[in-house]
Amino acid sequence: MSEQATNSTTYREAVKMAIREALIRDERVFLMGEDVGYYGGCYAVSKGLLAEFGPERIRDTPLSESAFVGAGIGAALGGMRPIVEVMTVNFSLLALDQIMNNAATIQHMSGGQFNVPLVIRMATGAGKQLAAQHAHSLEGWYAHIPGLRVLSPATLEDARGMLWSALQDPDPVIIFENNTLYNLEGALAADAGAVDIDSAMVRRPGTDITIITYSASLYKCLDAAAALAKEGIEAEVIDLRTLRPLDDATYLASIARTHRALIVDEGWRSGSISAEISARIMEQAFYELDIPVARICSAEVPMPYARHMEEAALPQVDAIVATVKRMVGHG
Repeated sequence: MSEQATNSTTYREAVKMAIREALIRDERVFLMGEDVGYYGGCYAVSKGLLAEFGPERIRDTPLSESAFVGAGIGAALGGMRPIVEVMTVNFSLLALDQIMNNAATIQHMSGGQFNVPLVIRMATGAGKQLAAQHAHSLEGWYAHIPGLRVLSPATLEDARGMLWSALQDPDPVIIFENNTLYNLEGALAADAGAVDIDSAMVRRPGTDITIITYSASLYKCLDAAAALAKEGIEAEVIDLRTLRPLDDATYLASIARTHRALIVDEGWRSGSISAEISARIMEQAFYELDIPVARICSAEVPMPYARHMEEAALPQVDAIVATVKRMVGHG
């Protein structure tokens, strides 16, 4: 049997492929946001799309997140399938009224008469020295809001495949793309397409501990697991993929095998998505645990600009390795 055909590409290009495919497949789809047209996107994701599809479908917007997210909601209510790009998650707070009080609530407040099939993409995360107004991980905030679906693609396959699935959802979907992943290179199946957006995935099987994570932290966890394996510790690494609704079944099944759980979350510790997952584990799998759930999160400070301070504020491989060793009784 011949091996599956693959192409070498980047996370950035995988996202662009997904947008381009959606524009071709569905005439209702259009992209709008700051600098998505002539400039080609703040992270060059939409470069070349304006020339191919024209200004009606690749729409540059004014620098007003509230205005253009609101316009996207209106377009969705009018039967379109807008993809709204917000430059960074920090700036999305300027549109939080539109996202939370309108997009997430209209179906409920209309008694089910109106859906808002809107997709909002935004960059998130630190690691590029973009400082405190551009580099936070606020995914957990949005995962707190009923009425939204929240996605966090970490792999090329998910960057390529989650968008089309999101566009089929009748309700608003937010896709968080960690800015440190855009240059990630790898092989992508030539026939890659839509993927499931309901399930977490075991990215590395193991027997000694379950490490639960998402987005760019996935690769730190995989590196830590590889280092631990050299010392005889087999860590199972789970990529959540979808932060709302959480796939409890996958990580609870893993914990039933490993009896230990570590959550690695680039968000702040207090009130975080890791706190929610920890509570769910305690509620549903307490008697499976041999040791309390542990968490590694970002330092509770505005994200520093200086590289050495930024690195110190973020979860890192060494901390993951040390925590796992302590939890399994090594070192």
